[in-house]
This record gives sequence, structure tokens and C-alpha cells, in this order.
Amino acid sequence: MKAMILNNYGEKAVFEKTEIAQPAVKAGHVVLKVSATSINTVDTMIKTMGEALGGLSPALPGLLGMDFAGTITEVGEGVENYKVGDEIYGCAGGLADLPGALAEYMLADANLIALKPKNLSMREAAALPLVGITAYEALQRAQISAGKKVLVHGGSGGVGHLAVQLANYFGSDVYSTGGGDKQTSLIEKLGATAIDYKIEKVADYVEKHTGSTGFDIIFDTVGGENLLNSFEAAALNGQVATTTTMLSLDLLPAHMKGLSLHVVFMLIPMLHNAKREEHGAILAELAKIVEAGGLTPVLDENRYAFEQVGDAYARLTSGQGMGKVVVEI
Repeated sequence: MKAMILNNYGEKAVFEKTEIAQPAVKAGHVVLKVSATSINTVDTMIKTMGEALGGLSPALPGLLGMDFAGTITEVGEGVENYKVGDEIYGCAGGLADLPGALAEYMLADANLIALKPKNLSMREAAALPLVGITAYEALQRAQISAGKKVLVHGGSGGVGHLAVQLANYFGSDVYSTGGGDKQTSLIEKLGATAIDYKIEKVADYVEKHTGSTGFDIIFDTVGGENLLNSFEAAALNGQVATTTTMLSLDLLPAHMKGLSLHVVFMLIPMLHNAKREEHGAILAELAKIVEAGGLTPVLDENRYAFEQVGDAYARLTSGQGMGKVVVEI
């Protein structure tokens, strides 16, 4: 089968179209014909940083691509919930020893997939898994419920734009930060009250929207130093979830408010083969929400064919796009 392979890692690494063996089905897994795969920030990190990321990067030659949508062609022993011909989506490879989706066919653990939403195309469905699972897990761990005031930092981004919609679906009062008219306009269209962080100070928007009591839940998809803004904006005994904590930070502000900090790292089930069925269950729930009209992925305006994988990666790293970048196989 044809695959887009990396023979080295680094800033100048190039994807090369290569013939490799088609995967053989095994117990607990399915083989699928890949229709589309989306690109996430972690994919670009693996491409450029390689071995510096430790156990995240596949051994060379590397087959990347975590997210996918496609059609099952073979079903392994012990798999009872899927059959040949089922249209599925998931996040099941492209790191460590799990071959990725940048190929015509892919082997996927049946616990890491679900039937794709019926009302989405393959291209749209491929945009959801990693970011959708991340957003769903973050909000659930932060005890999302109807009526709570929720602030999403980075609501126009890959994870953030889904978190805004999910928080709305769960009945919360949703606010979100963005920078500039383009981002705040998208945030408003997604159903949140937009806050332009470039012109509004934390104390000002906290007073404006919460009467200075703070937000019950904050999902910080920006992370890093921005966590200090999250601590400032949170209510007493509030919940703060984030995807980015790889830095040293003074936690005194969080301590003095009694905040609960949730670090979301959705790759754990794939890396450690632990509780993979939870990701399959989340994907099934996300499909229901999509079909009910509560969630729609935003896709980048540019379309990319299989041979344009390098261009698609460049698009994401440029920061010029808006929405998920998807490659069609």
C-alpha cells in the first residue's frame, strides 16, 4: 500500500511517498481503509522534534497520523461491535509503536474507535477525535453542568472551538477568549460570549461577566504562563483544566483560592494501553452530540490531497489557518 513516510525527523524533514506492507488484522483490532486524517499540534511536534520527545515518536521510518476516518475492511478475533463496511473514526496511532493514518490502510485497536457521526463527511469526522476527546475529558473532569459559568481560553482553536460547543450543549453559561476580530467572531458564532484578551484585562472581564466572583470552570487550552490568568479568573474553589503544563509555575494563587487543577493528556491510553475503551466510549458519545446538532467541527478553508501532507503540516505550523487541517487519502 502507499504511505507517506518520514525517514528522518527535524525542521527540514520531508514526507516521502513509499510502498509498504498492508497491515494484517489481529485480535481486538480492525483494519480500515483510511479516507481522511487530520493534523494536530502534537503531530507537528513529533515531525520536528523526533527522539527529543522520548517515547512519543515512532521509530524511523515513521508513519504518522493520529486522527482518522475510514471504512472497516477486516475485523479481528474478539471484536463484536463492528463489521466490515462500517464507517468509523478514531485516534489510534501515529506515535510510539502504533503505526499512523498517513497510509491507504491502518490497523486500529477496536477500543479506540467508534462509528462516525452519520451527518458528517469523512473529512469532517477525521477532524474530531483527538481534539474532541480532549475537550470532552477536560469538561467532565472539571465537573461541567448546566448553569455554571465556564471560560474557555483559546475558543477558536482546535480543542477550544469544540469545548465552547460542548459547554453550551451541557447547558453552561459560556465565555471564551480570542485575539482580534477574526477569532472573536468565530467564538460568537459558536455560541459563547467573546472576550478579546488583547484589549481586555482579566480583572475587567471577570468583573464584567461574573461580578468579580470568578468563573466556576476554566478550560485553558493555551496553558503555560496563561495559567496565571486562569487562576486570577477562577472563582473560589473553582475548577481549572488545561492541556499544557510543561513549565515551572508559582501555584500560590491557585492554593489561596483552593482551586482544583486538572491536567489533560489524552495520549495516555495509547501510550500505556490503559483504559482505551474510555476513548471509544467518548467518541460514541461525541457522535451522538454531533448527530443531535450540538457539535460541528470547523475545518480550515484549504483542502489537501495525500501527496500534499507536507503542505498541510506547514499550514498548521504557520498559524495562518482557522480550523482543523485535514488530509484526504
